Parts: sequence; C-alpha cells; structure tokens
Amino acid sequence: MTLIRKPTTFAQPTRRAFLGATAAAAGLASTGTLLGVRPARAQERGGTIRVAKGHGNTSDTLDPATWTNGFTVALSLGMQGFLTKVAVDGTAEPDIAESWEATPDAKTWRFRIRSGATFHSGKEVTLDDVIDSVNYHRGENSTSVAKPLVDPIVEITKDGSDTVVFQLETGSADFPFVFTDYHMAICPSDGAGGIDWRSGDGCGPYRLVEFDPGVVARFERFENDWNQDRGFIQTVEMLSVVDLNARTTALTSGDVDAIDKLDLKTVGLLGRNPNVGIHSIAGPQYYSFAARCDVSPLDSVNVRMALKHAINREELVEKILFGHGTVGKDQPIGPSYRFHDPDLAQTPYDPDKAKFYLKEAGLDSLDVELSAADAAFPGAVDAAVLYQNSATAAGINVNVKRVPNDGYWSDVWLKDPFCAVYWGGRPTEDQIFTTAYAGGAAWNDSYWQNDRFDELLVAARAELDEAKRREMYGEMQQIASTDGGTVLPMFANFVFATGARVVHGDMASNFDQDGERWMERWSLTG
Repeated sequence: MTLIRKPTTFAQPTRRAFLGATAAAAGLASTGTLLGVRPARAQERGGTIRVAKGHGNTSDTLDPATWTNGFTVALSLGMQGFLTKVAVDGTAEPDIAESWEATPDAKTWRFRIRSGATFHSGKEVTLDDVIDSVNYHRGENSTSVAKPLVDPIVEITKDGSDTVVFQLETGSADFPFVFTDYHMAICPSDGAGGIDWRSGDGCGPYRLVEFDPGVVARFERFENDWNQDRGFIQTVEMLSVVDLNARTTALTSGDVDAIDKLDLKTVGLLGRNPNVGIHSIAGPQYYSFAARCDVSPLDSVNVRMALKHAINREELVEKILFGHGTVGKDQPIGPSYRFHDPDLAQTPYDPDKAKFYLKEAGLDSLDVELSAADAAFPGAVDAAVLYQNSATAAGINVNVKRVPNDGYWSDVWLKDPFCAVYWGGRPTEDQIFTTAYAGGAAWNDSYWQNDRFDELLVAARAELDEAKRREMYGEMQQIASTDGGTVLPMFANFVFATGARVVHGDMASNFDQDGERWMERWSLTG
C-alpha cells in the first residue's frame, strides 16, 4: 500500500493518552459470543465523515508498539482487527477470535480464530499472523508499551488450523481483555517471526489510504470486512486539530462532523446550537499530576502526601470540569470499575495536614515545578494555577511551568519530575494497574514502585474467588492512594460533540468518543 502524504488546512500539531466490566472469563469455561449491544443506525451506507481530534504528533507512526494518543487509538481501532474488543456494554466480545475458553485455573486459554477474516490486501488472517502479532509485544528486548500486559504469557502454540493456545504463568480471570488494548492489533506476519506494520495493511473495518502524521489520516470502508454489521460510512477523514478553538469552529461551521475534548467552560453555549449534540459520559478517564518518585524531594512519601493534601479537588471539579466529573482519591479505580472501593478514605484539602507531612519530611516549606500544557488535558494549565493557589496556604510553592502543546507527550511526559497527565483508563483493574502503576512499567509515569502492591497485582490477577479479589484490589487502591506518586484529584467525563448528520446508538464508556470505535459504529444521514 502506498500512503500519500498531503497537507491539509487543519494542520495543528501534537498529543497523548480505558469502565469497569464483567470478566470475560465468568465461569472460566464459558465461550465468548457476539453479544455486544447494537446501536441504532441509519439503514443506508455511504457518505464521508470528518472528525477533528485534539491529538496527534508529527512523530506518530503505524507501529502498534508506540501508539500513545487519541488520534492513534482511533486510527488503530478503525483499521485494525483484534482478537477481542470492548462492547458497548463494557464486556469483551469477539473480533478476529470468534470464541474462547479457559481451563478452570484460568492458566490455559484457547482462542478459536475466525474463518474468512482477511487483511485489506486480500491475505487471509492466519494463526501465524496472530502469534507473531502477540509476540511482537513480548520478550526481553520488546520496547512495546503493551509488554507488561503480555509478560504473563509463557508459551503460545497452535492447535489444529484454527486455534491459538496461550499458557500463562499464573491464572488470569480477565485475560481476554488483554487483547482489547489498542496496541494489540493483528498485523500480517513478515514470515520471520515479526510483523509488517509499515504497509498499514490491517484487518479491521476501514482501509487506510493516507497517513500524514500530526495532520490527517484518511480511510475507506473495507468492502470485504468479515462483519457486515459495522462500517456504515464509506470514507473517513480524521484530522489532528490540537487547537481547541479551531476544533470548535470547524464543528459549528459544518467543516467537521465531530470533535473531542470540548471546552467545558463553553460547552453549555455550544449545546444551544440545534445542529450540535453534546455527549458527557462517565467512565474511567482521569486527570492527574504525576510526581516522579525517583527524583528528590518527590521520592519522599511524606512530600507526596503533602502535595495530595494541598490540592482542592472540589474546586477543580467545579472550575475545570464544570461538573462533568467527580472527585478522585489519588488512585485510578473509580466508580465505573467492578472492584472500586467506595469506602476508601478521601484525601481532603487540608493545608495544616500538608504542613504536618512536610515537617515529617524534615521541611518547613517546599518549592516544586509543575509542567503543564492543555495538551495534557483541557484546562490543564488553569488546573495547575488553581493547584498553585491552594498549595500556598500549606507552605508549598508550586511553580507552574507552561510548556508547548507540541511535543508534550514526547518531551515532557515521563521526563519532567512533576507534570499534568490524563489517562483514558482501561477496561479492568488489572490492566490500568499493570500499565500505569506496576514497578518498572514503561508508562508508570510516577516511576513508583511498591513491593506489596506488585505482589498483590500478580496475586489478584490469578485469584478466582471474587470476594478475595475484591479485598486485594481494595488494598491496592489504598496503597496507591497513600504511597503512590500520582496526585489524582478528579475523574473526568468523556465530553465530545457530534454534528446533525451523525447517527449513533448507546455510547460506550470505556474510552472517549464511543470507545473510539466511532468509525465502525456511527453512520450518517443526508
């Protein structure tokens, strides 16, 4: 496939980035079936949709190991096939795998691969494609962000011509959800144990016809898709428009059909437009400030606790989210997760308590630099300034370092000692903890490590007793809240807008914009 690079008038650089769900393994001997909630749709197919995303970097590639932002997530879920995917109701449903089953200990999983699924080039999807695509994220030398998710796999084998068998180091009740991660795309094998990702040859509902990183991606419906109950739009144009005003203007003028990351200060006014639909959906997304635990003085748990007591969470929910969210407790398992602990103590805004923790750290005051850009999340700079103001009463001087939107996720996140971050969440507790909190994980943006937490992470993954598992995840939430390096003041609703032509059904809440599967789920009228 030849990918043509072509400029567009919406060139705005940069950006980055899952609902508590039922275990796909319920009963652990059950078989996955195609039971996702079907959204209502227009009967006709066709048309062109233009969607402006507040993400996208000029450094973005088609390499699934590197995808980090909402633009590449939507690109991945539109053009690629996966063994499983998250349904609208939050369960795991079949995709390239038509069914799966597990042994009673959840250590051996068998996935039957769908017959008749093909790549856009016409090549049939084979067991080798599946195995090599999973192995691409495994191994000692893997640099993939998804490596922690597949590390528990000790062996992958074939059984006959249609089944892949995964042997795990320990049991995993939620294992099918691993393959819903947007990095876990099924790509063509290169015949030498690797994958061919450079060609852009996917096996999803849309074929990529143009990709200009940080600018635009264009797609056409794959007419031979195995699933004809998706992909109702003929052509798709996805634009990287990081500038919020430019995105909003493009929607109100009719130049685009949908935008994400709305300006919550003006969302009410935007909603008065009869041609605009506003969607505010509660899910696992959170906005936070990551403090690197490997950098002094943030390596002190007392300093981190002081920072947590120095932020006014209610003020941020009111003034940054404008009510489109809830207060957070410095750990990522919010109310949408199955094992959320509603009784976990809230960290209150308490300047005196913050001063107490500073003294415990041997400090009378604290100077800390906080890097922020609205690329981190809408209103991140304002949130940092509010944090600065509330921390003053605790003797903490938060110096807000305003950095460019362009390159934020490559130059600031994971590099600066203290910075603003957003996470879209993940479908299970294990996935978000494994990806963002496990010691040594590539996206552990606070560089935090706690031996007890890591021990519980492995144990909870393998625990099949729901009550015991809930107890383990409860303890992990408490540890992350009181010891971790993430100041997590708020869970933010997914707030996005669609134009009058867009037809949709119930919206998924596992990720932004209908679980970022809008390409396959939405249709157009007119």
